[in-house]
Amino acid sequence: MKIEENSYYHLYNRGNNKELIFYEKENYHFFLERFKKHIYPHVDVFAYCLMPNHFHFFLRINNLIGFEKEIKNFFISYTKSINTYYKRVGSLFQGRYKIKKIDSESYYTRIITYIHQNPKDLISNGKLSDYKYSSYNAYLSEKVTLIQKEEVLEWFGGLKEFISVHQFAKS
Repeated sequence: MKIEENSYYHLYNRGNNKELIFYEKENYHFFLERFKKHIYPHVDVFAYCLMPNHFHFFLRINNLIGFEKEIKNFFISYTKSINTYYKRVGSLFQGRYKIKKIDSESYYTRIITYIHQNPKDLISNGKLSDYKYSSYNAYLSEKVTLIQKEEVLEWFGGLKEFISVHQFAKS
């Protein structure tokens, strides 16, 4: 697939053989730091969720050349660090990352809800806000965030509707 600048994408991948890519909480934070360094300067991020053996991002690519160069560096950097720290060898991810163009505005809210609802089976009380490795809580917080919060809340029609759709939508 040809990736285009100023277009929206669902970026995802999972661990090789469906194995873990995050072994402990520090790995999630390290992954996001690597993402912030390598990928964030070239994209706008609307949603993400990091699961023990896979991840999802919904983003808009603003600098295609930078993105294509840095996405390779991002995966190499993360994989080398994990392999070194955990004394493992080989591929951490199942092949090249997957990226699917999202070209319908009506699909923006569905993909965001899908991404945020990914951990629902891992949350004992069913509250998405209890899962710490997604962008969901950035929308509930007053803190400054790198997520394109205002744009997303506009798509949903406000915070109240954002929360409502996440609670009742079927993924």
